[in-house]
Amino acid sequence: MKLPPHLSVQGGHLAIGPHDLVALANEYGTPLYVTDEQRICDNYARYQKALATLYPKSKVLYAAKANGNIALLRALGKLGAGADVFSPGELELALSAGMKPADLLFNGSSKSPGDLALAVANGITVSVDSLDELHQLNAVAKAGGKKARISFRVNPALRIPTHPKIATGVASSKFGIAHEQILAAYKEALACSNVVPVGVHCHIGSQILEIEPFVKATEVMVKVAKDLTAIGVTLEFIDLGGGLGIPYHHDTDPAPTPEDYARAVVPVFIEGINAAGINPALWVEPGRYLVADSSVLLTRVNSVKFAHKNFVNVDAGFNLLIRPTMYNSYHEVIVANKAASAATATYSIAGPICETGDILAADRLLPAIEAGDIIAVLDAGAYGFAMASQYNCRPRCAEVLVKGKEKALMRNRETTNDITRTMVTPPWQQ
Repeated sequence: MKLPPHLSVQGGHLAIGPHDLVALANEYGTPLYVTDEQRICDNYARYQKALATLYPKSKVLYAAKANGNIALLRALGKLGAGADVFSPGELELALSAGMKPADLLFNGSSKSPGDLALAVANGITVSVDSLDELHQLNAVAKAGGKKARISFRVNPALRIPTHPKIATGVASSKFGIAHEQILAAYKEALACSNVVPVGVHCHIGSQILEIEPFVKATEVMVKVAKDLTAIGVTLEFIDLGGGLGIPYHHDTDPAPTPEDYARAVVPVFIEGINAAGINPALWVEPGRYLVADSSVLLTRVNSVKFAHKNFVNVDAGFNLLIRPTMYNSYHEVIVANKAASAATATYSIAGPICETGDILAADRLLPAIEAGDIIAVLDAGAYGFAMASQYNCRPRCAEVLVKGKEKALMRNRETTNDITRTMVTPPWQQ
């Protein structure tokens, strides 16, 4: 199997950077997420350079929903990244990590009045998703004596080659305003006293392994930009969203690179803005590409059962990595303490959750497995811990961050007390 450059086999064990993952599992316990900060920084630098080389006014906003640990936001913020935030919690984390308000975009299709007030108070640009939200935001800004900076999210109504649950730019999606209605929406915004349209935004989906959909979305967006300019909107930025996929099947998936993306999209963008006579910034919102391959989930084998299949029962399940269950997603797995051993049998890696669907990896050819072995689930940095739960009353695991020779916890392991801490005894049970 082809490994990313920050993973290797050393002394028969899987390693991340110079760190033996088996040793980390023994030191910090399992289940355990381990993340390489340098890999994230390298991924960001590559993406930013690919765009800025062709269009200097380009900016990468990290999609914080992919992995919201503040240590990662802090690392990206120090490099100059902004963030696409989807909740007040993500907004507050990004600010706490040192990201600048001007580099944040508050996205989402269902923001509460409190959410809108938080954005206005902090000077965060809001990606407005409906006319109802527009008027609520205008009222909130008026009450606070401020003007809210906005973009609208455009639904380009494209066919997106990805899982239906993460295709956000299709006509039936809950996100955005149909592109044929967007001009009317901006006219309504221009008539509002306390909002200022400064950008336009779209996002077509996630884990997209073809470049053409991004090109088509860009064509839609620059046409919209030209029409908006004609009615008097001054666009400071055009946000094309994220969605560039990664090769979860390491040896077989097509793997478009940031350079592939930039070479295809930026010329279309430049041609479009030149036709409109404008010079806005180009924003993009990668999440998965920046963080997915930076992390592994380590899980210890509790037992092996030879039934109609060979089941490897481990201590992590969809409570910690829901993607295989929710999306039927594929993650490569390696027996970390036998990483140099030959594969001899087919196994299914099964979690401890009381659900038949709790299978992290089905029918994988692996070395002989026994209780106590450590399984590494690769490419777990995006939508891994971020989507974790406490289902079956299982506390969430710890997270370790490494950078070069350094290593440290970036999240403590939860206990049952963390689960019960917010529970309250009703008076009649006291």
